[in-house]
Amino acid sequence: MKKLTLTLLVIAAIAFGARAQKFALIDMEYILKNVPSYEMANEQLKQISLRWQKEVETKANEAQTMYKSFQADMVFLTDEQKTKREQEIVAKEKEATELRYKYFGPEGELYQKRQTLMEPIQNEVYTAVKKVSEERGYQCIFDRASSQNIIFASPRIDVSNEVLAKMGYAK
Repeated sequence: MKKLTLTLLVIAAIAFGARAQKFALIDMEYILKNVPSYEMANEQLKQISLRWQKEVETKANEAQTMYKSFQADMVFLTDEQKTKREQEIVAKEKEATELRYKYFGPEGELYQKRQTLMEPIQNEVYTAVKKVSEERGYQCIFDRASSQNIIFASPRIDVSNEVLAKMGYAK
């Protein structure tokens, strides 16, 4: 009797642990392309980036122009004037480099602006994915756009349109 009870318990435990897990996929690129605020944020970032790039290039061109002028005038300058002009050129190049780093560095203004604009959209997507997952009983939802390991996935498990619907962008 004990062996039968023990065997039934083991079989029940195995059956309970072996139940199928539910997985789904989303395509983050597809979702973001269908969110108007994401496209607007991208355009805004592009415009800011172009403006800042132009500003940095202007500084770099000023330094280049100063250097060319220095080379042309070098034979007419005294050692003291040469040193002074070299220092001015180095200062202008440093200014351009610092400006580039300020705008485009790892913690630069472009990075911070991107975080400010994109974080609310990413949070909205995450919340919608979480709701879909909870409602449909998925243990895991993968992003097919960022996963290079997914060779093939059935379109039946793609819940991207459901996520868009939860966000209010029905497809």
